Amino acid sequence: MPTLLLVRHGRSTANTAAVLAGWTPGVHLDDTGREQAAALARRVAPLPLADVVVSPLERCQETAAALVAVDGPTGPRPAPRTDERLGECGYGDWTGRALKDLAKEPLWRTVQSHPSAAVFPGGEGLAAMQHRALEAVREHDARIAAEHGDDAVWVAVTHGDVIKAVLADALGMHLDLFQRLSADPCSVSVVRYAPLRPFVLRTNDSGGDLAGFAPPRRKRRAARRAVSSDAVVGGSTGAA
Repeated sequence: MPTLLLVRHGRSTANTAAVLAGWTPGVHLDDTGREQAAALARRVAPLPLADVVVSPLERCQETAAALVAVDGPTGPRPAPRTDERLGECGYGDWTGRALKDLAKEPLWRTVQSHPSAAVFPGGEGLAAMQHRALEAVREHDARIAAEHGDDAVWVAVTHGDVIKAVLADALGMHLDLFQRLSADPCSVSVVRYAPLRPFVLRTNDSGGDLAGFAPPRRKRRAARRAVSSDAVVGGSTGAA
């Protein structure tokens, strides 16, 4: 079961302006966001990355570019692969509006308390966003396992609501509870998908050591491990 690092893009100009960017073109990282992305690249440097899959929006593309600019332990990183299914939720008529104004809209309460029913005017529903994001994540995870093995590590660079929706599914939470989760700019959340259940290993980490997620070194002729969905009774030892 590969290890997935869910990375939110660094802080953007829309974040600092407190507007809902959505799919607005030309929303880039600000100075802090570029520093966050560079710091993330250093944190991920000890990990060999089998793939980097990224939202098509500029703020994610810029974060991914910074990430792959720093070589890993085995040399240059793979070129980022764009997947529109990891793009931001389609906020429709809400796109580009100030958050303080959106908070006055009747739909705001639905987004907060019953997000599975929230469909943005002229846009997408949060449930539809979750469905296509999960489809993308599961598809890429299976492909990477087949191509690189169950010890592979890969990155998906995407958006806050997308990450929260993927984590809610991995935690067995209904989408109506996903507002209890947080995904800060350039944070890392870690998931492994076993045959019977996902394992959520970290959420919203903005500064912790990631070296422990490196795959173990194995003898060239070592037997392939069977992938287990069992949880450790009494708690994990913390070993990689």
